[in-house]
Amino acid sequence: QFALPCFVDSHTHVLFAEPRHTEFVDRIKGLTYEEIALRGGGILNSAKKLQESSEETLYLDAMSRLEELMQLGTGAIEIKSGYGLTVEAELKMLRVIKRLKENSPMVIKATFLGAHALPPEYKDRRTDYIDLIVNEMLPVIQEEGLADYIDAFCESGYFTPEETTRIIKAGAAAGLKAKIHVNQFNSIGGLQACVENGALSVDHLEVMTDDDLTALKNGNTLPVALPTCSFFLSIPYTPAREIIDAGLPLVLATDYNPGSTPSGNMQFVVSLASIKMKLLPAEAFTAATINGAYAMEVENEVGSLEVGKRANIMLTKAMDSLDFFPYNFGNTNIDKVYINGYVH
Repeated sequence: QFALPCFVDSHTHVLFAEPRHTEFVDRIKGLTYEEIALRGGGILNSAKKLQESSEETLYLDAMSRLEELMQLGTGAIEIKSGYGLTVEAELKMLRVIKRLKENSPMVIKATFLGAHALPPEYKDRRTDYIDLIVNEMLPVIQEEGLADYIDAFCESGYFTPEETTRIIKAGAAAGLKAKIHVNQFNSIGGLQACVENGALSVDHLEVMTDDDLTALKNGNTLPVALPTCSFFLSIPYTPAREIIDAGLPLVLATDYNPGSTPSGNMQFVVSLASIKMKLLPAEAFTAATINGAYAMEVENEVGSLEVGKRANIMLTKAMDSLDFFPYNFGNTNIDKVYINGYVH
């Protein structure tokens, strides 16, 4: 039996209104993520549902998910907005996350992701929507202390590196560091823009060029891989081995969301990292615990078992080697989870 630090999940969209299993079937029939989005599915579908949901319903559903994740070994989590896409709905999401912070025993960080997708009414007015984020959403977020970080989906068909840079700079002026979605489907220069502008992390990285790797090596931005997203969408896995072999501190997270990764199970993330990304079990655990804590700036609180940190501890079931944990994928390898010293 092993005592391990609880997982630290530094990239999630765990606050959402409804699952998107109809799109799951569309994908089985052969439609791509982009094609589903063009048909009114994807992020815009989640946004419509969320705009119609009450704050109380969103809060209770998210709290229920957090309870489930704690039982699976997660003790700290980042939660993004981004399914609002209006001033009112984005603020509603962030206020719910603030309430979750106040009432959950987990360590929680909030990320403002107003630039998740362009709302349909702004399809031909891109700059107007970014103006809305910068001039109307951010001032209220700063005033009410609703977010710790800012994010954008920097990708073909979503937000350009130039638009992302503007969002990063506006966030910095409001006291929010950047944690940005980049290189999920294409390498378009977004990673370089993030590194140059001091982003805390770049997340996804399924598509990486030599120039991208060089930029990471020359900066202080953490690379975050989301293997369960690759598993669910059947897209390439982040070249984690190359990232680690380049001397970079890889982070593993779930990307828990209703569209592309409807799972917050960090045990499966660790297994996939070893099975599909060739990480040694010890490397995978490091990436899923202390490295994740650095990606949320909570390394002084969680991520390792040390005097002075929170007693967020997983006790494994009987096993003669830690290597058995990722090997035994699809099964619960945890006997007990302690959050802040209490059995959960």
